[in-house]
Amino acid sequence: MTKFDDYQWLFRKAPAMATSIAEDGSYLDVNDALLERLGYTREEMVGRRPVEFVTAESASRIETEFLPALRRTGKIENKPISFLSKTGESVECVTTSLVEYDPKGAFIRTIAMYSEISDQARANLKYRALYRSTPAMLHTVDGDGKIVTVTDHWLQKLGYEREEVIGRPITDFFSDASRDALADGRLQQLISEGDFNNEERQVVTKDGRILELLVSAISHRDAGGKVDQLLVASKDVTERKRAEKELRITLAENARLREELERERDYLREEVSVAMNFGRIIGTSPVLQQMMARVEAVAETPASVLLQGESGVGKELVAHAIHARSPRADGPLVKVNCASIPKDLFESEFFGHVKGAFTGAHRDRIGRFQLADGGTIFLDEVSEIPLELQGKLLRVLQESELERVGDDVTRSVDVRVVAATNRDLEKQTVAGEFREDLFYRLSVFPVDVPPLRERGDDILQLAQHFLDRTCADFGRPKLKLTRSQADQLRRYNWPGNVRELKNVIERAVILSPRNVLRLDLSMSGLPGEDIQMATENKSEDTVLTEAQMRDLQKRNFVNALKQTNWRVSGPQGAAELLGVKPTTLADRIRSYGIRKPR
Repeated sequence: MTKFDDYQWLFRKAPAMATSIAEDGSYLDVNDALLERLGYTREEMVGRRPVEFVTAESASRIETEFLPALRRTGKIENKPISFLSKTGESVECVTTSLVEYDPKGAFIRTIAMYSEISDQARANLKYRALYRSTPAMLHTVDGDGKIVTVTDHWLQKLGYEREEVIGRPITDFFSDASRDALADGRLQQLISEGDFNNEERQVVTKDGRILELLVSAISHRDAGGKVDQLLVASKDVTERKRAEKELRITLAENARLREELERERDYLREEVSVAMNFGRIIGTSPVLQQMMARVEAVAETPASVLLQGESGVGKELVAHAIHARSPRADGPLVKVNCASIPKDLFESEFFGHVKGAFTGAHRDRIGRFQLADGGTIFLDEVSEIPLELQGKLLRVLQESELERVGDDVTRSVDVRVVAATNRDLEKQTVAGEFREDLFYRLSVFPVDVPPLRERGDDILQLAQHFLDRTCADFGRPKLKLTRSQADQLRRYNWPGNVRELKNVIERAVILSPRNVLRLDLSMSGLPGEDIQMATENKSEDTVLTEAQMRDLQKRNFVNALKQTNWRVSGPQGAAELLGVKPTTLADRIRSYGIRKPR
């Protein structure tokens, strides 16, 4: 008898049930004990695959769990398998299988041993099945921290198959942070200490996501009191942690916004102070009443309004009137002076920026459009917006959405736009200096604000109003306009409009000694002291012709130029002495043909 025959005889006569399996997964041999228990002949089983002799559940387990584990580790131990006898009886077993290799590492066969399980073992298997199917994240590790078993829910959460995790260290599934926290023997120390509650861990799923867990454990100890197994229950708190993080971010953002809004509060107070200084629209002239009728008509609607008029006519006050009469009156009114914003800061000023968006962006900043959310934004001198930025403004007006500079978060805003200009935007559009689509978007409802020279006796009402308020603010006795001064105010052309009138009155109050209003000292178009003396010799009812008035104005300009050595602008220049803009004085010098003597 050869050595192979001896081996075959011993294999077939062994009292334990066993099979020999080829590399292709079919039976090479089946011993007598298994044949007797199942009722098959050797010829009926050899050459066929094990899945043909087991239940459907065991067949699935063989394909998805046993074979991958054998290929990876070369053995499996105490795995449940249910055979079907020839009569259809279910034979419950556990199998331990081992792959044999030759000295060169080539596959020879797989030897599988089977033990029919007792009632106690069957109960244990039922318990293990219940353990695996429980809808909780449970895993059991041995004293070295290697995974003994896991529930299906644990596998589902991490995205692994059972054969991919059994026998591996639990730390293989930890994040770097959790692995480092239990390095250098700290994991073994934790296991040896036994039970623990609600410790934080991070595990990494098969697709690379990090799950935040709270873990608790109960321990099993051997006869010597040493922990040999640790049953660990995990609770997925990823969403809760994310919500807590988002809440912290939100609270930090709220704190930052509160600080931002507190900073903006001073801006708003200043704007309110400026806008409400000498605060209501004064006058009863027909042109003013026509304008107010249009304001009343458009205020209740959400339409964009374009205020057109010369510099200083009070367009900002009209914008306040529109806002105050609108359904947005309880919301903010935010002014943006487009002419005062540097070109490279337009986007930041309009839409805001995040920290680090550009050099000098040391903190997040809320933009004027977001500040005006729920209210009205007043774009003063809108014609000064650079052409290349008008498209971005148009997008915000059309879509009511914006992104801060350096941010990829789109924010919705609900803003009503009132724009103002002292230029002819339609001509600028034709000349290609202003976008046509933006022009039509802004000028849904144009309102022309009349110049002061067209408002008749409104000039006197405004002058007296400014005079009363200035005297009160400056702590001066109440002053009145004389009839002569009223006539002079009516005759003056007011190129600077209401703003010029207000400035003239304020300067007159400052320059007036005692209780006499010296309007002549504050107004470049009125006669000075030498001219005043000439007019005082005339009757109070004396009327000067237009030519006389122009002559008086010209002499007054010449006097100012002589006193300042013909210096027009700058400190101690004639423009400063007269209280007008240098450009205004230059225009008057040209119109009067004034020339410096050689």
